[in-house]
Amino acid sequence: MAEDITAIVSTLGFPSNESLITLLFVVLAVIAVIVVISTIKPVLNMYPYTYPNARVRARIGRLFNDKQLSEIIESQNIEEVKNYLRGVPEYAQYIDQYPLEKALDTQLAETYDLIARISPDNSKEAFEFLLKKWDMRNIKSIIIAKEAGLSPEETLNLIVPFGELSDRLNSLLDADNVNEVLSNLDDTEYAPLLEDTVPQYQETGVLLPIEASLDKYLLENLLRTVATPEDDHTALLHNYVGNMVDVTNLKIILRAKADGLKFEDIEPYMISDGYQIREWKLKDLMESEDVSGVVNGLEGTEFAPLLSEALSKYSQTGSIASFETALDNHINETAKKISLKNQFGIGPMIGFLNKKETEIKNLKIIARGKREQGISSSMIKEMLI
Repeated sequence: MAEDITAIVSTLGFPSNESLITLLFVVLAVIAVIVVISTIKPVLNMYPYTYPNARVRARIGRLFNDKQLSEIIESQNIEEVKNYLRGVPEYAQYIDQYPLEKALDTQLAETYDLIARISPDNSKEAFEFLLKKWDMRNIKSIIIAKEAGLSPEETLNLIVPFGELSDRLNSLLDADNVNEVLSNLDDTEYAPLLEDTVPQYQETGVLLPIEASLDKYLLENLLRTVATPEDDHTALLHNYVGNMVDVTNLKIILRAKADGLKFEDIEPYMISDGYQIREWKLKDLMESEDVSGVVNGLEGTEFAPLLSEALSKYSQTGSIASFETALDNHINETAKKISLKNQFGIGPMIGFLNKKETEIKNLKIIARGKREQGISSSMIKEMLI
């Protein structure tokens, strides 16, 4: 028997049984290494998110639930709303420092800042770039305030103290007019965006050029940061940012078509390379005759059923608010799906930011409802996102 085995081994080209056994051990060792690597790689990919997600989950647990939102809605007036928020650590530090809306926005900005600081290296650039939205918001608020003739003190109530321009906000606030604001921004990345759009705003009173150019700059650079996903986490971040691009493009197109604008009016503000709507489809949508044409042109995408349902409301009211609500809900659903699909990676961070945005929007709706006469608690509930 032993001689037969030796003969087979020799036939296979091995000089001895020991050399065959050695080879078998090497093969088994290689297979074991491959199995270990394939098993441990997902764990290693998730490891950088362990600490950030622990921080995020703690904050998710402090978001308002339906019962708490109902309690805030039942407040008798805006002062009772503030009193409720004074009992919540995240909001308490800002409620007595700023007007309510500014306090809410500041808390949201602080949340974005936290996520940017604790995010792992492979997603940090995207979250850090998201912080620029506060610079853009502040620039827009200051320009509008200067055009409206507001004082620096009045304008200050519109400013969120976050962003890279926080150290020059005072000089922007003290500017005598819009041109001086632009001069103070000459050495920033925002100057080229505003050179053409601010004169258009001053001439027409339409904010779309400023808003769209700033949104385009933010989202194009966000796309750049996630353009080549390294792993499942960054691929999901690309999914989320890409859908934000699609939604932003659709909002601009729908608003423009409702105002009777043409292709050439819209094209400068479009962002190519979204997630579902590619460049050729974007061109077709911009060339649509009207709002109905835009909705019909979305057949085959996830947006078609959402906007078809909103189209009937638009036909009745002539307001694009129904479209914007449907598109915002799509982003919320996208974030929810990602957070459930990727619970040990980037999912909780995306899900938390989206939920926090929704909480702030709902608190603003409640505050606005408490300030206006004739709006009941049930009406406020219907307006919540």
